[in-house]
Amino acid sequence: MPETVVGRTAEYIAESAGQAFRATNAVADAIQDGVGVVRRVAKRGGDAAEELLNDTTQRMQRHLVLTVATTFAVGFTAGTLIGWMMKRR
Repeated sequence: MPETVVGRTAEYIAESAGQAFRATNAVADAIQDGVGVVRRVAKRGGDAAEELLNDTTQRMQRHLVLTVATTFAVGFTAGTLIGWMMKRR
């Protein structure tokens, strides 16, 4: 009888160890997949930002007069608002 209990206990321990090993592998695989997804998304985001910057630079170079006029208008408006706010104090 004691050998039977010891034998069953050893089987349960071996089975539990196998389940723990499989669970550890599943978690490691899930983490690895997540890291891969994050890397791909970061690369796509960086590529999109670079493309946006290039497009904006080209558009500014093609429409130079409009760019200068818009910059002047924004600067003048910001300066007027800041001056008005400073005057109110």
